[in-house]
Amino acid sequence: MASTSPDAVNLSGQAVALPTGVTLNVASFGDRDAPALILLHGFPESHRTWRHQLLALGLNHFVIAPDQRGYGRSSKPLGVEAYDAKLLMDDIIALADAFGLREFTLIGHDFGGSLAWSTAMRFPERVRRLAVLNGPHPLIMQRRLIDDPAQRAAAQHMRHFREMAKDGDLTDAEMAAFFQSLFVDHLRAEVSDAERERYLAEWRDPGRMTAMCNWYRAARIFVPPPGEDTARPEWIDGPFPMISQPALVLWGMRDRGLLPSLIDGLENLAPDLTVLRFPDAGHFLPWEAPEEVSRALTAWLRRTPIKPYQS
Repeated sequence: MASTSPDAVNLSGQAVALPTGVTLNVASFGDRDAPALILLHGFPESHRTWRHQLLALGLNHFVIAPDQRGYGRSSKPLGVEAYDAKLLMDDIIALADAFGLREFTLIGHDFGGSLAWSTAMRFPERVRRLAVLNGPHPLIMQRRLIDDPAQRAAAQHMRHFREMAKDGDLTDAEMAAFFQSLFVDHLRAEVSDAERERYLAEWRDPGRMTAMCNWYRAARIFVPPPGEDTARPEWIDGPFPMISQPALVLWGMRDRGLLPSLIDGLENLAPDLTVLRFPDAGHFLPWEAPEEVSRALTAWLRRTPIKPYQS
């Protein structure tokens, strides 16, 4: 695998205006005539989540990695309703259209992984393969939040993020403490001073942290407090759309917020499923094991051809 440094290629991105009403900052790499991949980051990151994978996967693919709406240097529309999951999915399809892509492979981490599951179900004719890194399937996540006390306790950060930056921007001290608690204390990898400053600079943009947290406020998933008796939503035991595409799940087994039990039962929702476990990595898998992630994705993409779509 090429050893090109992420700093050797300009990954700052370009502004792409979409008919969904937002302009996304989008990094891309590779031959535009090659099979396309769209990479979705999670909270509270940017396209730089994928700085290593952009280069590795771009050897044989055309790779697109946006700052999703609200993040990085992309538009940050006002109001929680602007971050409804349907609009986020519409952004992905509009982005593919902007690059002239009829079909593509979708790869997501964290919130981007959860969004990737939903987008693959809604647009199977466009999303032809799916890879998810520590991003829970929405049905299994909601079941675990109701039934599994350990996962419910681990997910209380979601309730915190729904309240964070609700009434205005964080102070510099609060942002530094947030970075320390999330990336330094939680991340099983070294974060350079340059990366730290990149993120803090983005978060200082007025309204940016509020926009990012609006993803949590707009999410329809229900996170009960620990120990609370909770009515079981009927939809989590009824019929649910299947993942028709080949799917790959990579999971850092030391994730303290999204526990490995979220993998259990995926085979019943995605029949063509491959699961790879990373025993020594945690939640931020693209950071913590970049070479291993790139090798795993490259190998899976090579041996998993896109099949003709059948409605």
